[in-house]
Amino acid sequence: MKEQPDLILASSSKYRKELLSRLGIPFSTSSPSIDETPLQGETTDQLIERLSNQKAAVVAAQFPSAWVIGSDQVADLKGVAIGKPGNHEKALAQLKMMQGKTVTFKTGLCLMQQVSKRSIYMCVPTMVRFHELDDATLENYLHIEKPYDCAGSAKSEGMGIILLSEINSNDPTALIGLPLIALTGLLRTVGFMIPRPL
Repeated sequence: MKEQPDLILASSSKYRKELLSRLGIPFSTSSPSIDETPLQGETTDQLIERLSNQKAAVVAAQFPSAWVIGSDQVADLKGVAIGKPGNHEKALAQLKMMQGKTVTFKTGLCLMQQVSKRSIYMCVPTMVRFHELDDATLENYLHIEKPYDCAGSAKSEGMGIILLSEINSNDPTALIGLPLIALTGLLRTVGFMIPRPL
């Protein structure tokens, strides 16, 4: 069987690691250290592209012959970026702000190899409509799920599904953090065999 190049996921996210493992391709992980603060005047599209590319570039510089996956996600509410809350109070404020509204979760995906100077980027949007729920329901959800490391506090693969009335996407894993339909296509274009022969 032809040797495939090394594949590295530029992330410490357990969600992205679990998703990538579904493809059955050997990979390693490396956590890039970058400043994720939005720049002055930066749109959500510009933010998500910059962060996805920066994550991939930091790791690709350390492993120039490997293909590196960089990904980031931001929730966009009428052009305003809603990131990871980090704590209970901010998560509650996010959920109350999004009630009854449609939020676009934008998941950026970059595949990069330094030695070939190749870099491919795409953004996969997911439109999410939120229910209007009382404070007690939101509090209970947050205490049980603790989604403080998820953009927009809506952990759809868990109990966060109760917050949502509708999800529209052409790549269902994008909302969890890594769009596997898009990624599979990119990996095949650069020579990965999916699935690998037994």
